[in-house]
Amino acid sequence: MTTTTDTDATAFTPDPADVAAMTTSRPAGHGAVRAYDWIAHHRDNRAGKEAVRDLGTGRSFTYGELDARVDAMASYFASLGVGRGDRVAVLAHNGVEYFDVQFACARTGAICVLLNWRLTVNELEYILNDSSPKLLVHDTEFVASAGELQRRCGIATTLEIAGGTPESPYEQALAAAAGGPIDRATLTHDDVLTIMYTSGTTGLPKGAMITHGMNFWNCVNLGIPAGVGLDTVHLNVLPLFHTGGLNCYSNPVLHAGGTVVLVRQFDPGEALALIGDPDQGITHFFAVPAPYQFMMQHPDFATTDLSRLRIAGVGGAPCALTIMETWMDRGVLLSQGFGMTETSPAAIFLDPGDALRKIGSTGKALMHTEFRIVNDDGGDCGPDEVGELWVAGPHITPGYWNKPEATESAFEGRWLKTGDAARMDDEGFVFIVDRWKDMYISGGENVYPAEVENVLYQIAGVAEAAVIGVPNDRWGEVGLAVLALQPGAEVDRQQVQEHCAERLAKFKVPADIAIVEALPRNATGKVLKRELRTQFVSDDAPKIS
Repeated sequence: MTTTTDTDATAFTPDPADVAAMTTSRPAGHGAVRAYDWIAHHRDNRAGKEAVRDLGTGRSFTYGELDARVDAMASYFASLGVGRGDRVAVLAHNGVEYFDVQFACARTGAICVLLNWRLTVNELEYILNDSSPKLLVHDTEFVASAGELQRRCGIATTLEIAGGTPESPYEQALAAAAGGPIDRATLTHDDVLTIMYTSGTTGLPKGAMITHGMNFWNCVNLGIPAGVGLDTVHLNVLPLFHTGGLNCYSNPVLHAGGTVVLVRQFDPGEALALIGDPDQGITHFFAVPAPYQFMMQHPDFATTDLSRLRIAGVGGAPCALTIMETWMDRGVLLSQGFGMTETSPAAIFLDPGDALRKIGSTGKALMHTEFRIVNDDGGDCGPDEVGELWVAGPHITPGYWNKPEATESAFEGRWLKTGDAARMDDEGFVFIVDRWKDMYISGGENVYPAEVENVLYQIAGVAEAAVIGVPNDRWGEVGLAVLALQPGAEVDRQQVQEHCAERLAKFKVPADIAIVEALPRNATGKVLKRELRTQFVSDDAPKIS
């Protein structure tokens, strides 16, 4: 249902002048380049062309129909007083509603805040108090969470999707708003369209600001080498709150006038069936390594017709050699790439023609991207010398919402410091070899140990806590909590997992624990995680299941 309430919850609401300062905290270099309306363009040129096939609800929308939905959502914004610079949050599984909201924001100058539905209410509370949305759009599944978040964060209005039926509050709101006034905004590439929150190394999320320009340049950077065009039919299985789901390749496909096929959540058998179905006509697919692994382990993998796939992209985490080879044996060359939320995300891409001879590489810089691999002295590394990867270009974030200090520390001049260790071979191909930061990736989701460690310290009897990522056949990496206990205390894995599960998203919960007398530290007291990795991440170390 739609509710409007006055609450006592305290939420930070920036002054409009402060919003302008936040959205231009670093010069993006585009001047006054105007942002254009993609969906309106396709309405004028191919109104009857299928834009979105929403398999979760069995609905299909042409560009003309999608344009009408976007207009109705923009009119609904106006009825709520949501305008330029205001935030609209989405807490939902994949559906056409993501595109309704995103492109309505693009028309009105509002900013969409995409929420990870895996997070707990406590985790979402911080994000929503930081971004201060006026409207929260949510699935029925999250109605209880939405109500609690509305109370805690002072959100004026919530809108329930309820499965996309005509009787749902969401669809009724669109129907009522259709034909109403719209506060259209003239926007430039430097205006912020989306805020995507990434976990911070301090344990608090940071809202990466995604501008209209970043969206556009990602379409150019990624769409051209991925062969995205009017005839593209892209199967999206990643969550649309994630940059990989929204921008690899869904937004580039809508920019080009192709078709995006949505499933609510990934299922390996369903994905294979859709790819193999000639009536679906899937030409493009993108995922992190885990879905590729689950699909190749499915009994239908060997018999699925994969011949219509032109591009199968993989990114978000290092892809194991066995995954690459297994798909290659089925005639599919996985196109690897490197990117991050802050790069919108495409930055480096491995052309399928080089996939066989450069297995393990993420490729070369995309057309509108520059990179450096920098050594400890700030100089450029030579061939095969490991250093930190820095990137620059028009697709780089201007910074983090409400966090000028984090923005400042993330950049060296115009260069974004990725925190990833990389090397470049003598042909210019980039290989990601490790991460400077302690972050690890579990099933395509970034996990920052500091956040988990903060929760572990709440357990009675825990004197010291450190979390490291350890290899896992299914998820790529999982967390190992290394604990030193107070004298006489006892803690077991089940206790740790139950405690963490109440306070953290499932993918952040440590898969196992190790008890040590004391954590190794240097002279300044910093925990030496490299020694923990040597102890627990080795051929002789016990495997985490």
